This record gives sequence, C-alpha cells and structure tokens, in this order.
Amino acid sequence: MSGNLENALKVGPEQARYASILEKGMYLGLVLLLLTFLVYALGVIKPYIPIGEISRYWGLNVHDYLQQANIEDGWGWLRMLRYGDFLNFIGITVLAGVSIICYLAIVPLLFKNNDKIYVVLALLEVVALSLAASGILTVGH
Repeated sequence: MSGNLENALKVGPEQARYASILEKGMYLGLVLLLLTFLVYALGVIKPYIPIGEISRYWGLNVHDYLQQANIEDGWGWLRMLRYGDFLNFIGITVLAGVSIICYLAIVPLLFKNNDKIYVVLALLEVVALSLAASGILTVGH
C-alpha cells in the first residue's frame, strides 16, 4: 500500500518544470508589483489621476470609471505606462500570463514522452488563455 502511495505522490518532469516556472513568474510578478507601487506611492512618476482626485472615482463601476476618467479599455493601458498609476499593470500582466509560459514550457517534454493528447491539451490551453488575454473572446462588458 505505501508503495502505491509513493508512486502516486511522485512529481513528473512536466509538473516540476511547470511548478518551477510558475514559482519564478510569481516572484517576478510580486517584485514588479512592489516596485511599481513604490514608484507610484513615492511620486517618482506623475500619476494619470492625481491622488487628491482618486476618491471621486471609488464608488463608480468600471464602465463609468473608464468613461469619466477618459481611459481606453482593453489593452489601452499599454499607452498609459508613462503614468505612475498604470505601471502596476506590468506586474499584474506577468502574474496573469505566467501560466501561458508554463504550458508552452511543458509541451516539449510531453512531445518527447509521446503524450500526444496532453500536447494537444496544453496547446489548446495556450490558445484559450491567449485569446482570452487578447480580448478577442469577450463575454458581457
């Protein structure tokens, strides 16, 4: 019985690679969040919305906030990285996108092991996550 449990708990090379990349990506994202917050909080780069005015937007839903603040939705934030309050999106993007990199990294291992179904599933996951991140697949707003 304990032999079966040991076999069930062994981590495969795909899992180890995925976890290793996920860990590094998570730490990178957190460091970027911390650094960009410090840049914003210390006023190193001027914010798009002055700190004294931010409270007037707190009660708004996302649509009204974007409209009243004259901010483009979707990937429009990329054009606003010159403002301190938009820099934190870099760390958020790293955290959100690291799973795509993890899946791409395990595809060669799955292919080497002739796990064709898992190769297809991993690639489909990459496509689905990429499409969702691109904004092509939208539901609702």
